Amino acid sequence: MGQFLYSGRESGEGMLRRTFIAGAATVILSGCAAVTTRSPATLPPPPPPAAPTPGALPRPRPSAIGAPVPVPQPAPALARVPVPAGSLFGLPGDGALLAWTVDDGTSEEVVGRYIRFAAESGTRLTFFLNGTYEAWTIHADLLRPLVQSGQIQLGNHTWSHSDLTGLTDAAVTEELRRNHDFITELYGVDARPYFRPSYAFHDERVDSLAADLGYTVPTLWYGSLSDSGLITEQRVLDFAGEWFQPGHIVIGHLNFPPVTQVFPQLRALVAERGLRTVTLNDVFTCPAHP
Repeated sequence: MGQFLYSGRESGEGMLRRTFIAGAATVILSGCAAVTTRSPATLPPPPPPAAPTPGALPRPRPSAIGAPVPVPQPAPALARVPVPAGSLFGLPGDGALLAWTVDDGTSEEVVGRYIRFAAESGTRLTFFLNGTYEAWTIHADLLRPLVQSGQIQLGNHTWSHSDLTGLTDAAVTEELRRNHDFITELYGVDARPYFRPSYAFHDERVDSLAADLGYTVPTLWYGSLSDSGLITEQRVLDFAGEWFQPGHIVIGHLNFPPVTQVFPQLRALVAERGLRTVTLNDVFTCPAHP
């Protein structure tokens, strides 16, 4: 589905306009400017996987959902390609790959249920997290094995879900750097080069500042479960039926329980359509993940 890869302002806005006229999402997206890949030398490489040092970050509390039993899933045997510069909306090729991505993390319960679903089903997911939400610390011990195995990839969604276009240069950098440090210290992985700007609001200035930190790929989507707010289980299934398609990056949210009540149906939909869930690192190469 090579037609779903876009990196310029005109093509990105055109695709998004068609997507949202179809009713896939409820937010208005800004234009997407291409960025130039720069050296990520301003951020250090991630440390070896380890628990955070005392006082550096809150210690994980025991999870309320009980520990799943992660079964490490091997990465799919794909011919990976270099990630393109600029905004990313979909996956290349003509196969049956689906990038199921999930944002935010306001609900401890929903984050925990997604982790258990991934552990039990083997579904490959990409979480674009905001470190300000306690769920990421509370469930760190449950999530870390899946992250370190590569089954769940972590992306940078800013620290506090701020509109980056309304912040100063220093504040934009701090939002991304703080979340980057949180991810590397707590989970021992490097989230670069993928960042998802909050509300999809970004511009050339934001993209340039992000690229200075090694975040060269604003990662958007080609279809949404539209569950950033509370909707019914049936609406989640309706949106999944529309947008779980080959080559799509689909966005969901870790905020409200209805999606967790239809995990069996969503998994069945993926199977019925012959789709294969992948993370972005499964598909693309980049300096942080060669």
